[in-house]
Amino acid sequence: MDVGAAQKRCLQYRRRILEISQTVTALHVAPAFSCIEITDLIYHELIRKDAKGKLIDSFIMSKGHGCLIQYVILEALGILSRQQLSEYCKPTGILGAHPDYGIPGIEAATGSLGHGLGIACGMAYADKLQNIDRITYVVLSDGELQEGSTWEAIMMAANLQLDNLIVFLDLNDFGGLARMSEGHPAFYPVIDKLHAFGWQAYAAEGHSSLAMYKIVQNKKMGSPTLLACNTIKGKGVSYMEAVPIWHYRSPNSQEYAQALQELSELAL
Repeated sequence: MDVGAAQKRCLQYRRRILEISQTVTALHVAPAFSCIEITDLIYHELIRKDAKGKLIDSFIMSKGHGCLIQYVILEALGILSRQQLSEYCKPTGILGAHPDYGIPGIEAATGSLGHGLGIACGMAYADKLQNIDRITYVVLSDGELQEGSTWEAIMMAANLQLDNLIVFLDLNDFGGLARMSEGHPAFYPVIDKLHAFGWQAYAAEGHSSLAMYKIVQNKKMGSPTLLACNTIKGKGVSYMEAVPIWHYRSPNSQEYAQALQELSELAL
């Protein structure tokens, strides 16, 4: 894979999300920033496309509040238009703060956290029953591991040997405004729990496209796969990184200018 091209795309996605933030008073910037490299990798390096560019594999943004990165990538792919992005979270638009089924490129509504993985399991199992060569990719938040429905899906995926299911767990250590490691210490170690449930599970650097790519390329067949991706909420903008309020806030004009400056410096 072209690491330099991936880095350039991810910087551009951060700039685009910040641009959108200046039209909406409150939105989920930091949750989107933590999974930008993950989502870019899925769309540009992993999901297969046919000769006309149509996506062959499936993708579920189970972490619905991170959907801004999905929207801007779908815009870059020509699946959503710039006009549609300009009407994000406005009465005239179709794009809300969480993905809705029926929007171009969106395969499931995931506003209610904890359901995305179950939906993905059903999709992957249906493909197996019909002998369809398709992989279902999922971006899951660590906060969703507080949901019993997520663990039911984890157990079922292993029981059904869904080796056509690949999950990227965005481990930014925040569920909304609280640290997971402080409020839910029994949640760790994540990888050991997934192994016990019958999954292939790997630790990954969630902001390294190449590291994640290599893990996926070397995964084994026969069981579902999860990458526990260590990430930083708000990655790329210093005053947002691991600062809880940026789960909800939009930057003001001064903060916006500072963020663009920091991203410009990263590009050098």
